[in-house]
Amino acid sequence: MKRIILAFIFSLTSSIPAQSQFQQFINYVNSLSDSSEKAAAVDSFMNYAVTQGIPFIEDSTANFIYRGNINTLTVAGDFNGWSATSRPLLKLSGTNFWYRSELFEMDARLDYKFVLNDSTWILDPRNLNTCAGGFGPNSELSMPDYVQPWEIEFYPNIQHGTILTRNIFSINVNTNYQLNIYLPPGYDSLSSMTYPTVYFQDGIEYISLGRAVNVLDNLIDSGKIKTVIGVFVRPNNRNDEYAGSKRNQYRMFFVDELVPYIDSLFKTKRDANQRLVLGDSFGGNISALISYNHPEVFGLCGLHSAAFWPNNYEAYNLITTGPVKEIKWSSIWGTYESLFTNMRLFRDFLIANNYKIDWLEQPEGHSWGLWRATLDNMLEYFFPAQPSFVEDDQNIFVSDFELYQNYPNPFNPSTMIQFVIPNEVRNLRDFSSQAPRNNNTFATLKVYDLLGREVATLINEEKSAGGYKVNFDASQLPSGVYYYRLQAGDLSQTKKMVLLK
Repeated sequence: MKRIILAFIFSLTSSIPAQSQFQQFINYVNSLSDSSEKAAAVDSFMNYAVTQGIPFIEDSTANFIYRGNINTLTVAGDFNGWSATSRPLLKLSGTNFWYRSELFEMDARLDYKFVLNDSTWILDPRNLNTCAGGFGPNSELSMPDYVQPWEIEFYPNIQHGTILTRNIFSINVNTNYQLNIYLPPGYDSLSSMTYPTVYFQDGIEYISLGRAVNVLDNLIDSGKIKTVIGVFVRPNNRNDEYAGSKRNQYRMFFVDELVPYIDSLFKTKRDANQRLVLGDSFGGNISALISYNHPEVFGLCGLHSAAFWPNNYEAYNLITTGPVKEIKWSSIWGTYESLFTNMRLFRDFLIANNYKIDWLEQPEGHSWGLWRATLDNMLEYFFPAQPSFVEDDQNIFVSDFELYQNYPNPFNPSTMIQFVIPNEVRNLRDFSSQAPRNNNTFATLKVYDLLGREVATLINEEKSAGGYKVNFDASQLPSGVYYYRLQAGDLSQTKKMVLLK
């Protein structure tokens, strides 16, 4: 018996180009006649498979495996429309080992469950990787080239935003709505600084399943997006409000009641091109209806797998047959969703009609696994941290004081720091060199080490309103964490950077 098991393990670790390790195992067990030898071979393979990861993946093949005394077993997931019957697993003769092999893209990521005896749905007991879904966790299959999203994780060593809870009564819908409001790190109600806003449909799910608060914290901390305010709206009856009989009342609640309420309480930018509405599935449907009907309020619209089919494709037809409006779009969907062809057609229409659009198609399903991992794509597209700057001797009329994250970060040995000094004049139409200049502001930009000691002065002079960029050369400094602080009049901001040599 020991000789047989050792021979089997050796065969798995040997290179046989014409045959996969998994197929070697199947063939080997089928070649045995003794049930105890078959059981021993299965034991050996299961021990080996656990070290490699389950499902057992070889190149583009995922082998779903299960061991247990049952009558029938199927796998249901994103790749078969969650059918409980279409993908049965085979039972290896003379054992209690079940298996099924499927081909996927090398960067695919999909949710699945096992269905035992035609009725009992369970997680894959040998797969420790799960993904939260709208109906509880699912087992996660991630193929070898899939990159797990770092930005959804909680990192205790960075600054975190604050979550406030508010309630608002809607006259339009005649009901109360719960709001969770994200205020970014350093938010100061007494400051002159104002912030773009992001309005989330399915707000509670974007927080709990989409991990949107972690995403906002991490993107802001790493300097990938501007600091923003997040407004997470919890629906009461999402089907009615997003796609059904209450969709128009809900749309007017958003525009006439919710936005004025948020603007009255918080330091928000009031421009439509600084206000984003986004949502998933039906939430994408209502987001498109809100933005297209009210581009003067929401000039930015994010669609996570937008389900446009309700009301005979009302939202889709409205946009594709109506006039082109000042809206910037981001659309993300999976090829394992039934709606992907509609999303492609919608993308093609927007491009053909010169809309600004950023889109992404992934080998994934209609799931929070896709949406949580691509929220950063939308936010970085709509609110990039690095602006376009003019040369120092040009005048810009700007209203916001802003210190941007250095780039690159970490850096070695030099990095670029960009900032904006504001001007009270808000007329943005004349950017010519003949435009009148306002009074200069005395500004300093200094670098400090972790002990608060000043190690470099980059700016120490009067500056006119506008955008600037300064190169910081840290060749003479040791590796470590440093802080840079911009002071202009009574305004100041500080950010962190990392020097790695």
